[in-house]
Amino acid sequence: MNDKKGEEVRVLDLHGVCGFADYFVLATGGSDRHVRTLADAAVETATKGGARTLGVEGRSVGRWVLVDLGDVVVHVFSGDARDYFGLERLWGDAEELAVDRFVGAAS
Repeated sequence: MNDKKGEEVRVLDLHGVCGFADYFVLATGGSDRHVRTLADAAVETATKGGARTLGVEGRSVGRWVLVDLGDVVVHVFSGDARDYFGLERLWGDAEELAVDRFVGAAS
């Protein structure tokens, strides 16, 4: 997502905090089109890495696109939607990982 100019890319480690995923990846896009592009890049990168996409929700609207990769759930938001839903606040008990540390952990 950094290659596609995703903003505020963060990774939350949900081990011990959540039962349905191990990691959340969060990013912000500057427009609805940019949000869709970032979500598409997440799917493409995951597929190249051998992961299977279980579902994609919200792509048609482009304010919040959720990409379900099983243990990893990617959330790509518009700026307003990210502020409104506040996943970082909701999952405040989760440790935030550096993106490069996450790439190594998920490999």
